[in-house]
Amino acid sequence: MRILLVEDDVSLGEGMSVALKREGFTVDWLTDGVQAMQALAQELFDLVILDLGLPRMDGMQVLQKVREQKIEVPVLVLTARDAIEDRVLGLDAGADDYVVKPFDLVEIIARIRAIVRRSKGRSVSTIVHGDIILEPDSMLVTYAGQPVNLTRREFVLLSELLSRPSHVFTRDALVQALYGWGEEVESNALEVHIHHLRKKFYSTLIRTVRGVGYVVEKHQGV
Repeated sequence: MRILLVEDDVSLGEGMSVALKREGFTVDWLTDGVQAMQALAQELFDLVILDLGLPRMDGMQVLQKVREQKIEVPVLVLTARDAIEDRVLGLDAGADDYVVKPFDLVEIIARIRAIVRRSKGRSVSTIVHGDIILEPDSMLVTYAGQPVNLTRREFVLLSELLSRPSHVFTRDALVQALYGWGEEVESNALEVHIHHLRKKFYSTLIRTVRGVGYVVEKHQGV
């Protein structure tokens, strides 16, 4: 899951980036509203965590422009503005959730997972695909009842593919889900992750769509 964090408080931004990455998220961090709009116009994210008090372009303006431009990414507003009027304004402008600072990071992570579940049309976080059971909240995976050890990126990749069976993911979309800005990506990194997942589960789990990307077919009976 790829998150765009837009927060101009350096200590808070650094702390949140580290904590979210530890939870298995891919995080890109920006510090002003203009940068945020440029990023959202060019790349795909599963969620935006948006501060309102931003330089160059206020977070509320960013939110309004995102919705005006039909960018359907879920947005979690994170702000020190605690007046009821501000909360109503933010939600009416298209925010999916609104959290007032100071906050508990555990709660933020729970809210992130809930928002993404709703955006993907799921009521529970657990993903079941035949004998594979994936628990995003705890980052645990079992296959035929046995635990499977995955790296963080293998877990993110498997979660992306299983969350939308029969959807063909382009190579670029999967790379963006796995790697944030500034992270070194070897040319065959995605293929290596795909190879490892096939070995840890079964060879036909992930099908290559030549010239396009990869897909996990719907499990028979699902």
